[in-house]
Amino acid sequence: MYPYIPYGHQDISQQDINAVIAVLQSDWLTQGPCISRFEQAVANFCGVKYAVAVSSATAALHIACLSVGLGEGDRLWTSPNTFVASANCGRYCGAAVDFVDINPLSYNLSMAELESKLALADHQGCLPQVLIPVHLAGQSCEMAKIAELSQRYGFRVIEDASHAIGGQYLRQSIGCCQFSDMTVFSFHPVKIITTGEGGMVLTNQAEHYEKLIRLRSHGITRSPDLMQSKSHGSWYYQQLELGFNYRITDIQAALGLSQLQRLDEFVQYRRYLATRYTHLLQDLPLTLPWQHPDTASSWHLYVIRLQLEKLEKNPSPSI
Repeated sequence: MYPYIPYGHQDISQQDINAVIAVLQSDWLTQGPCISRFEQAVANFCGVKYAVAVSSATAALHIACLSVGLGEGDRLWTSPNTFVASANCGRYCGAAVDFVDINPLSYNLSMAELESKLALADHQGCLPQVLIPVHLAGQSCEMAKIAELSQRYGFRVIEDASHAIGGQYLRQSIGCCQFSDMTVFSFHPVKIITTGEGGMVLTNQAEHYEKLIRLRSHGITRSPDLMQSKSHGSWYYQQLELGFNYRITDIQAALGLSQLQRLDEFVQYRRYLATRYTHLLQDLPLTLPWQHPDTASSWHLYVIRLQLEKLEKNPSPSI
């Protein structure tokens, strides 16, 4: 028994353990077949063309920003209600970071605040190159409106869906990238499925996919079509740009692939718990989570706010 309630805890089955053991007994611990199988399985689940697995969601956000060309002197906007990685990825690229206030109901980006801030930035000549909407707690932002604004003002959209695998927006899986350039998932142990550490970038755009593949592995390519001179054989590679060692291992991918088979089960149980919490907490002086009608959250978190004025006037022994 825990001496405290943990923020989150992984659920590891014997099937997960067997999948990892199988890789440990194979010829490939990294850069083997499990990685592409994991990527394809997540892409199929989300209904998107391409997926690139990496060492963390932070790494995923970093190379996603580089893939859309974010660089020195550019601007990235995101939510102030998020983990530091949603902003740090812009700083890694040399961009300035600014924040858009949140909707007090959903805790996601406020569409009214975003539209107003964009209009002012357009007037002042300081529009962002990249927007990172964060699907806090598993609930999608209003992506159709964000896509409309991105077309009007010319910025790129990278969804930070670290909390949100298994959720839906307008009855489509989060990660399908209908309203964005790319989507990022996290597989940290507190998330809905885990690879230990790990992340993934999803996109429907081939040019982004090719660049993501290179950037996660030192900027090198083995594709003769992309090389700047003739290939000398299957063993030969060229470095086309400065990249990183952001690769995920086959050990991690095997765990992720096994966990993915229980994703629907995990999300359904979280939805059951959210319904139960709402029923049991509804009469207490708390503000309970609000859900936008276009969304179906995966409920990474169930966020409550204390109504302090009511608590001070009428202290409840149950809180």
